[in-house]
Amino acid sequence: MELKLNRPICFFDLETTGTDISKDRIVEISILKVYPNGNKESKTWLVNPEIPIPPSTTAFHGITDEKVANEPTFKELSSQVYNMIKDSDLAGYNSDRFDIPLLAEEMLRAGVDFEMKNRVAVDVQTIFHKKEERTLSAAYKFYCGQTLENAHSAEADTNATYEILKSQLDRYEDLTNDIKALSEYTKRKASVDFAGFIALNKDGDEVFAFGKFKGVKVEKVLEDEPGYYGWMQNADFPLYTKKVLTAIKLRKLNNKLT
Repeated sequence: MELKLNRPICFFDLETTGTDISKDRIVEISILKVYPNGNKESKTWLVNPEIPIPPSTTAFHGITDEKVANEPTFKELSSQVYNMIKDSDLAGYNSDRFDIPLLAEEMLRAGVDFEMKNRVAVDVQTIFHKKEERTLSAAYKFYCGQTLENAHSAEADTNATYEILKSQLDRYEDLTNDIKALSEYTKRKASVDFAGFIALNKDGDEVFAFGKFKGVKVEKVLEDEPGYYGWMQNADFPLYTKKVLTAIKLRKLNNKLT
């Protein structure tokens, strides 16, 4: 089943130096852009992460320090990546918890004001786990009847994810062929930042989702404990989390002035 699209959607996958969203870097990114008329374009970049790639990570995806030594940095590639995805929704495999948050960090480090406000995201892994509980390679075998060659290369994983989503729509009649509906189906929790440090309560208010102020409204904490903002800005939190926190603080200040 082909996707019903009102706007382009970019399937993408990252290979990285590790799994720490705040500290690790991209070493390969692959994007498959699918247009509403069915046209597609794809691009894969190797990326110099400017930090060493741990041997254990190289053993996983096969990308060495030597392989990316002469490749462009993400900052050098950021405008190309942004131009490819800026008008699109996003999709990936485990993308809500890892790929999108890490991409956002890299964009912000490069000075690109990455936002998800005007787009939605579909996490194909969530559909798979809700329906079958398997890995990407098993999902590809299960849904597409093929063996995933070159697993853990960004390009192979990206194309497999696109094919899996189409097959999922064929298999499950209760899945709606609509990107916004699929985004809602794959959404795990109501978080404001990608990393889940700031969430929404049942009333739609931003609350901290960790630490001593867990469940407390962010605006109240910023008013009662103004030093908490400075601590978070100087601590090892993701850049996007800090950006969201600053936006809440500025909104509260503007509300006081009006």
